[in-house]
Amino acid sequence: MSTVREGSLEAPTRHALDWKNPEFYNEEALFTELERVFDICHGCRRCVSLCHAFPTLFDLVDESETLEVDGVALSDYWKVVDHCYLCDLCYMTKCPYVPPHEWNLDFPHLMLRAKAVKYKNGKVSSRDKILTSTDAVGSLAGIPVISSVVNFANNCKPTRKLMEATLGVHADAKLPKYHSNTLRNRISKHQSQAQAEAAGATTGKLALFATCYMNRNEPDIGEDFVAVCEHNAIPVILAEKERCCGMPKLELGHLEAVEEAKNFNIPVLAKLVDEGYDLTALVPSCVLMFKQELPLMFPDDADVQKVKQAFYDPFEYLILRHRAGKLNTDFKQGLGKVSYHAACHQRVQNIGQKTKELLMLIPDTQVDIIERCSGHDGTYAVKKEFHETAMKIVKPVVNRVKKNAVDHYGSDCAMAGHHIENGLKDGREPAHPITLIRQAYGIQ
Repeated sequence: MSTVREGSLEAPTRHALDWKNPEFYNEEALFTELERVFDICHGCRRCVSLCHAFPTLFDLVDESETLEVDGVALSDYWKVVDHCYLCDLCYMTKCPYVPPHEWNLDFPHLMLRAKAVKYKNGKVSSRDKILTSTDAVGSLAGIPVISSVVNFANNCKPTRKLMEATLGVHADAKLPKYHSNTLRNRISKHQSQAQAEAAGATTGKLALFATCYMNRNEPDIGEDFVAVCEHNAIPVILAEKERCCGMPKLELGHLEAVEEAKNFNIPVLAKLVDEGYDLTALVPSCVLMFKQELPLMFPDDADVQKVKQAFYDPFEYLILRHRAGKLNTDFKQGLGKVSYHAACHQRVQNIGQKTKELLMLIPDTQVDIIERCSGHDGTYAVKKEFHETAMKIVKPVVNRVKKNAVDHYGSDCAMAGHHIENGLKDGREPAHPITLIRQAYGIQ
């Protein structure tokens, strides 16, 4: 799975995000750049199938009096911005005009700049601020007794209708379950018996960034990962402490909050790297945050760059071990037919199809990889105004799963997996690929 652009022999070059420059927030300069980029995109239209931002732009142009970007009202530019959830696929896989091309087009970073200007101008709703405050929401919703109440309310139709009317969270969107017995609680009691052994680029000592989602919402997946690592003689510890990686606030345009999270997380993770640990996380967006977004926001921070070099996608890590002859391939049972959705934030890491590669090591297993956006994006699919669009985006993925009549389906992004589940509506739950690996090993 290469992300080198068609027709180009050079991979995209990504420039640092100059967000500390006051000109970054100059609204007049922003709109000048938006018009320039929108005009290029209108003339190209290669990205029309990626998300809803591009069809929105092209419809605005096609319905304007001039049939050009100059006929689109500047106020309508925000409609394009609001549909972009910074998946980065346009930059990494489609656009022929990214650097080093002289047109220097970076659509995701331009959308991020617009979101930052919007946030700076106070034009962000309370709903969006709440939805992106994952640590605060999770800490409250994860309290024993309260978690049961929250989970009941999230599955109660009258309550959901009320939430839609008051908070703007769509009544039909699938909301995550909250656990009071967190991943951090479960793993902190675990003492690894494995002895670290370096292999290839890996040290064999692994520190897991639990992530707010896996910690509070799906701790079972984290336990599955630790079990798989232990089965492969890879000792795993949790980072001593952590906050949200900052991706939700990045997508909101609240860049100062991203910096606050960075200032909390990076010293902890950099210390682990100094102690010889490799780093990983089970949410592709969190991995991407440390691999790409923070390094582009803080290019001169040595610890950020150090963490970047030590951070791995979990399947990337396991395949590296496999290629060095250090992965246990004694699988006890096949998985049959699997539909595997490759998450966008994993695809843009330029690591190839590592999850599929690992699943294909399992005997009696057929894997159909689906490389299309699920349309979830953490918060986009739950918002009242975007949910129906998100369901349209996921429909081709859902249709593939149905057509394949699979034994299992899932995604590297657990939230995307549940969004597919919401489209299927047949009672089948998704299985995270690491859970399938544990099942194939026969680990109890």
